[in-house]
Amino acid sequence: MDAVVTLRLFAQARESAGTRRVDIDNRAVGDTVGDILDEAVHRFGQPFASVLAGSKVWLNGAPADRETAVSQGDELAVLPPVSGG
Repeated sequence: MDAVVTLRLFAQARESAGTRRVDIDNRAVGDTVGDILDEAVHRFGQPFASVLAGSKVWLNGAPADRETAVSQGDELAVLPPVSGG
């Protein structure tokens, strides 16, 4: 079975990446939230990096920081700030 972390993207993160979801092999990129996010920036470029800078990141439904460990089957969500009126 693949060692995959699913990265789910919402709102501006989804728009800047051009996808709502991507699977990243954490064996290839590293075993922390920061490693997965760095790979996403590598794949999606500066527009995504700009959105990511102001976003919250959750791992399996709980807030996470860059040092939080990830494992096969985890789900990482990027939640940009919500605006509205």
